[in-house]
Amino acid sequence: MALSRSQKSDKVKKLAAELETSTSAIIGTFAGLTASKDFELRKTVRAAGGSYHVVKNKLAAKSASGTKIEAALQGLKGVTSVAYTAGDPVALAKALATWVKDNAEFTFKLGIVDGKVITVQEIGELATMPGKEEIFAKLLFLINAPAQRLATVINATGHDLAVVINQGVEKEKFAGAAPAAAVEVAAPVAEAAAEAPATEEAPAAEASEPVVEG
Repeated sequence: MALSRSQKSDKVKKLAAELETSTSAIIGTFAGLTASKDFELRKTVRAAGGSYHVVKNKLAAKSASGTKIEAALQGLKGVTSVAYTAGDPVALAKALATWVKDNAEFTFKLGIVDGKVITVQEIGELATMPGKEEIFAKLLFLINAPAQRLATVINATGHDLAVVINQGVEKEKFAGAAPAAAVEVAAPVAEAAAEAPATEEAPAAEASEPVVEG
């Protein structure tokens, strides 16, 4: 059943709203795709954070006007399906490339990543790259690794010192020893006393001069 002009307009607006925030897309085509396989494909795309539609070429071109994936949806021929995402393009490419290996009915036409159109070969290369999450995980590991090693060393040093002190207390190694604070205070006092000049003794009483009698 042919769509009315208003229905076509509604479809264009709905698809345009979805494509507006999309930064990457993979365009494909298929022949003899069963309903069950179509369901699996849509499920695969959703799991990769994307959306999937089978579209008419003119509708796709009009819906994509003014979006970041506009260049990929112009001048298309034959049956067209589009998988698009605002998230990780690598995750989408990986998911589709894996699915296509077991489903020859579906083939790629082209793709687009951040406004740059890519070929079928480049879609395959994109699928072999590490995804954003994997890259972030490696960066976090590199950033945190030195800090983690430092924390481990500090914790180990504190633990070892605590063990030594506890063993000394249990074996009464510190019994009879002057408290540390007293030793620290006594030492400088003793040094100061040793360096101070000796106190002069009071002069002895002078002997009385003999009285000369006249």
